[in-house]
Amino acid sequence: MDEKEPLGSYLKKERESKKISLREVAKNTKVREHILRAIEEDQYDLLPPSTYVKGFVFAYAKFLRLDLNEVLQRYERTLKRESVTPPPSTPPKPKQKIPPPQAPKPKRKILWNEKKIWVVGGVIVTSLVAFYFFFPYSFKSPVEPSPEKPVIENKLPPAPSPSTVPPPAFPEGKPFSIQLKAIEETWVSLQVDGQLEKEITLKLGEGFSAQASKEIRIIVGNAGGLDLILNGKQLDKFGKSGEVLILIFNSRGVEVKRPEKPKPVQE
Repeated sequence: MDEKEPLGSYLKKERESKKISLREVAKNTKVREHILRAIEEDQYDLLPPSTYVKGFVFAYAKFLRLDLNEVLQRYERTLKRESVTPPPSTPPKPKQKIPPPQAPKPKRKILWNEKKIWVVGGVIVTSLVAFYFFFPYSFKSPVEPSPEKPVIENKLPPAPSPSTVPPPAFPEGKPFSIQLKAIEETWVSLQVDGQLEKEITLKLGEGFSAQASKEIRIIVGNAGGLDLILNGKQLDKFGKSGEVLILIFNSRGVEVKRPEKPKPVQE
């Protein structure tokens, strides 16, 4: 095992050795194909934050039946190498020669005599008189448009968001608890009431519990491999095996998100 081999090339080699296409991996893990391709090419600048990428890598390795601990260790080493790689130095730009300032051009003096002034003034007065007599309708004041009647629109109340489950049975501000139990090996990132995130890998049969007063945010690397129990009541599955999801629990309900990165801008 070559520990210095980049994570992306390692995953691509294992996938090709099993004769599995990248499209098949995307279909089974619910991770977009362009994200998987960026992982295989080690282009981490095209990917979401590392917390989400770890879930994608976990789902990818689980589908290929690889050693999950080894894959996560490779990912951590890759992140360290990315952080210590200095940016490419750019050569200094050559100094541009500044041309000497040019002397301002002398302004031309316009000389007006009394005769020219009288001629110009006469032409202007004559034009105004002719315009008044030949075009009398142009001096009429414009008719002001009548104000339009206001249109009253019947606004309908916005439809509820389909990604929010009905509120749980606890009032706002009252502490609530959630239990996690792994029925398959699952990577989880947990954040309680805005504190620092905690990352754990739960193996089959292992569990974890947390209590909060405002919000619990969970990123699941294998949504189908995790049972969730909220205040002693088991919840239905939010996703399939190998699917990466973000679950947000609070007094308003349970919000389900799927992490996604906008497609790169084409140059």
